[in-house]
Amino acid sequence: SGGLGIKTVLIVIGYPILIALTFFIFPVTIGLAARFTLRRVKSFQTIQVGVEKIKAGDFHHRIEVKEEGEFRKLADHINSITDGLNKAVANELKSERLKTELITNVSHDIRTPLTSIITYIDLLKNEKDPAKLKEYIGVLDQKSKRLKTLTDDLFEASKASSGNIPVQLEKIDIVSLINQGLGEVSDKIEALELVFRMNCPEEKIYVTADGKLIWRSIENLLSNIFKYALRGSRVYISIEELGNECLITFKNISAYELNISA
Repeated sequence: SGGLGIKTVLIVIGYPILIALTFFIFPVTIGLAARFTLRRVKSFQTIQVGVEKIKAGDFHHRIEVKEEGEFRKLADHINSITDGLNKAVANELKSERLKTELITNVSHDIRTPLTSIITYIDLLKNEKDPAKLKEYIGVLDQKSKRLKTLTDDLFEASKASSGNIPVQLEKIDIVSLINQGLGEVSDKIEALELVFRMNCPEEKIYVTADGKLIWRSIENLLSNIFKYALRGSRVYISIEELGNECLITFKNISAYELNISA
């Protein structure tokens, strides 16, 4: 134990004394000292080579020093830093991939109503029938509102990713919130002939959350269900109270065979 500087000073002072006391077996002490020094130099070189590889971008490289001591501790510390770098790089890559997917999906979603708006504007230019004009204007109104919703969603996503989204926390009965939300989308449920099965405790379950934002999250899950669920199948929603947390699980039967990885 002790610092590397203290050990160096002790060796510098102690080694000449050792030579003086064991002059008659001088070759033996020289050999032991050389062996000791060689092992330490090899450990140092292992760390040096490892740091060069990590500096070059090989964040998966591990520095292995077998002997105990300062060099072993130093190697372990460098490995810990490398693990942190690996996690940071992985998180950054995931973030960039999610941003790319978001831009791709939103661009596709925005293009659909925008194409409809352009098409119906062209139809309006040449249409004389008042009934048709009223129909086209209704479609334009619907598509423009959809476009505004998508733009607002993109703005909200941008604020959320930057951490600047305002949150108004309040006490919410989560079971009532979900039941109320299912009532609002009952037309879609009926159109797809889906049967919802709720599994929740009889007593109320309260959570501290932003009602608007948590409903947006639930609404997104429901929209996926409406998009991918098998018509006429069952959808299961379970609500469990787990100590200080609430677990809400959505399960649906896919319309198509899922031959992709999780």
